[in-house]
Amino acid sequence: MTSRSSVTTARPSSEGRAVARTQTLLPGKDGIGTVRRTTLPGGLRIVTETLPSVRSATFGIWAHVGSRDETPTLGGATHYLEHLLFKGTRKRSALDISAAIDAVGGEMNAFTAKEYTCYYARVLDTDLPLAIDVVCDMLTDSLILEEDVDAERGVILEEIAMTEDDPGDVVHELFARTMFGDTPLGRPVLGTVDTVNGLTRGQIARFYRKHYDPTHLVVAAAGNVDHATVVRQVRRAFEKAGALGRTDGVPVAPRTGLRTLRAAGRVEHLNRKTEQAHVVLGMPGLARNDERRWALGVLNTALGGGMSSRLFQEVREKRGLAYSVYSYTSGFADCGLFGVYAGCRPGQVHDVLKICRDELHKVASDGLTDDEIARAVGQLSGSTVLGLEDTGALMNRIGKSELCWGTQMSVDDMLDRIAAVTPDEVREVARDVLEQRPSLSVIGPLKDKQADRLHQAVS
Repeated sequence: MTSRSSVTTARPSSEGRAVARTQTLLPGKDGIGTVRRTTLPGGLRIVTETLPSVRSATFGIWAHVGSRDETPTLGGATHYLEHLLFKGTRKRSALDISAAIDAVGGEMNAFTAKEYTCYYARVLDTDLPLAIDVVCDMLTDSLILEEDVDAERGVILEEIAMTEDDPGDVVHELFARTMFGDTPLGRPVLGTVDTVNGLTRGQIARFYRKHYDPTHLVVAAAGNVDHATVVRQVRRAFEKAGALGRTDGVPVAPRTGLRTLRAAGRVEHLNRKTEQAHVVLGMPGLARNDERRWALGVLNTALGGGMSSRLFQEVREKRGLAYSVYSYTSGFADCGLFGVYAGCRPGQVHDVLKICRDELHKVASDGLTDDEIARAVGQLSGSTVLGLEDTGALMNRIGKSELCWGTQMSVDDMLDRIAAVTPDEVREVARDVLEQRPSLSVIGPLKDKQADRLHQAVS
């Protein structure tokens, strides 16, 4: 991703502190949508997007750590830590943290992914100083007490059990394991019952100290915010906790070149007594920095991204074989996935798989029609804009962009890039991705002969 503008300004400190560096990454229009970045001397980055017309603001802190940073014995540590940062600091108890945001009608949450973690609060613009103080306090001064580790272990085990009860979720975790094997990308974000039970307070505290220093963090705020004010409030909060780190701290660069191995032709079947069989058929996709990702996005939309897509029409509308069927892409620093999901009656698994394989083969060999591509470009453009209609989505965009790409792209530039995708580019990426030998994950009560035939779907 590229910045439209990058004007550097130096701001000397009247208090004798080391100088911060501020850049305007996207100038916006008449001050609306302006994106700025300030890098503090300790390596903490603060990015904001200003929208004066709204009355809300979302404040978040992104950590450059995810489940792929865990060793096998630390499986689930990133997610465990996400829970523990809500349990209390020297300044606030767990109740104080939640009550502070509840009292102003805000919402606060967090999520852990394979390559990053995010903590955020969405409030009225007048309550942004409170959100900044609370979230920064959590990130910089968490106590991580032994009793909290023990109490939260049960909560996380319940979360694992809840996920296990939803085969539609489990099949995607199973597919990650099918594709990546016993590697960090192939292991579940939540960890397993065994790894969660094995984690100690000492292990989690060391993980916290290693991955939550300022060089690993990106602060993001969007909405009716003033950049200089946000920077001042964040800096004050980090300084109070003694968490700004070394004055020569350098922000951690985006991930690159990890070279995760991917499988082809593998089949995993988990036999469960479910009403439906849940199926994911897929192959390696593209890394998130691959310039072909725009064409792949158009391909994905046309193939399985909506009610007019090929897979939806062929599997559901024409034959009534599934209620839910779609395709999706996932991009990581060094690799990616392209997958097709369907939920159907167990006896119709092979019919659904054959149709999906046939459509993938047709698109790989013959390409999509110009009409399909034009419709997909319009759909992708519209969904991109509609998905950025609230301050939470905007905060996610600028925070993730800073952490994963190190730059920002305006919505107009994104729309221009989508519109510039040509039919030839879509057909080329279809050949590159869809002609690969797929792998398959299935959850459901298949009979022995049905299960034995699954290998035919990837041959």
